[in-house]
Amino acid sequence: MKKTFLILCAATSLSSLAQEHFAGISTSSRGGILNASMNPAELSNLKSKYEVGVLSASFALSNNQLTFDEIINSDNFEEELFKDNKNIDLRFDAEVYGPSFAMKIEKWAFSFTTKAYAKVNADDINSTFGNAVTNNQFNALNASAFIENGSNQRLNGTTWGEIGFGIAREIYQDEKHKFSAGANLKLLFPGSYANLGVDKFRGTLVQTVNGVGLTDASAGVNIAYSGKLADDFTETSNYTKSLFGGLNGFAVDLGVNYQLKDQTEGYRINAGVSFKNMGSMTFKSGNNSSTNYELKIPNGAVLDLEEFNNVESLEDIEAILLNTPYLIGTKNNKDIKVNLPSTFVAYADVKVISDFFVTVYTQQKLKEDADNDQITTQNVFSVTPRYSTNNFEVYAPLASNEISGFTAGLGFRYGGFFIGSSSAFTGLLGDGEQADVYLGFRFGIQ
Repeated sequence: MKKTFLILCAATSLSSLAQEHFAGISTSSRGGILNASMNPAELSNLKSKYEVGVLSASFALSNNQLTFDEIINSDNFEEELFKDNKNIDLRFDAEVYGPSFAMKIEKWAFSFTTKAYAKVNADDINSTFGNAVTNNQFNALNASAFIENGSNQRLNGTTWGEIGFGIAREIYQDEKHKFSAGANLKLLFPGSYANLGVDKFRGTLVQTVNGVGLTDASAGVNIAYSGKLADDFTETSNYTKSLFGGLNGFAVDLGVNYQLKDQTEGYRINAGVSFKNMGSMTFKSGNNSSTNYELKIPNGAVLDLEEFNNVESLEDIEAILLNTPYLIGTKNNKDIKVNLPSTFVAYADVKVISDFFVTVYTQQKLKEDADNDQITTQNVFSVTPRYSTNNFEVYAPLASNEISGFTAGLGFRYGGFFIGSSSAFTGLLGDGEQADVYLGFRFGIQ
């Protein structure tokens, strides 16, 4: 289990890795496929007849404990992570657009997109418990420490691919106003999955000859895995090699858009709302396993946590626990159905003066992250001032994130190329708990 924690912890040391993917550029007045990923009704606002997306990628990492400066200067990262008495959240997300295409025909617009996702999360990990499992130690005045955590502590990894078919239509337009609606049907290709959930944990940590043991403990435990992540949850290549599986899921995005037109060019207000990722997918692999257990360790009996130091997979953890009398449950191989991170999005991009805009954006999750069959996301609120012309754009996203708190970033666009980060400033200053970067290239054809 130690390595399972460490793969998540090590991610936070990467300076090149926000939860709001493509922050700033997805609300650009230029419009395009990225705007439609936020709200499918935005397809109606394509400025060229055709648009081709070559490649775009966004890598996002956040945590609620360590700043960038603390990560860089820490002599013992694992101990620093669990130093405070608080539950730990770590999130790493990668979203990559492959070849994509959009076109506009009179009042209609259509798109075809390809995407790949990878997510690795640690949610609500009790710091004392995490320190005991990861570092084989705990901070206590006495030789024991009692822990009670009512939430579901989760380690989760997911990869999947997606092909989207978007459609939008202009509903009404006059000299001042324009209303549009759109939908995006997504075919899902689940790749690989792993989940360890420890729900309503209570127990006592004690000192042992080998380090730390667990006694007088109980919890509901979910262990599920499918595909390559069953073999090794800590190996990065198992994520990159299993981005696309077979077609086994569907989802839909729905949205509406309103524009108050400018008397000279473009708009004065571009606003919209959307419901994204409403759907689920099912993992079907030869090594599928999903089992709900009850962990019960009597008072006086001790589970030695040293046994988990060298494990590399959830299958290893399951085997160790099943080799004790403390895990109660029936092995249950079955298909694993998981829900996508459904969100509600609302935004308004306002032209303040010529070529200068300010965007207000919010993303709110529609489901809680605690369920073992739920892919996680986080709530975000951001304000982005932007200077934008036809060929050049510079913007600075300012955001409040559920996990990592305040972030300040910077982004640029020249023609169809763009690069940015929603945490560039806070990351460089060393006091931010988030690091991310994105870039991409697309071009329009009249």
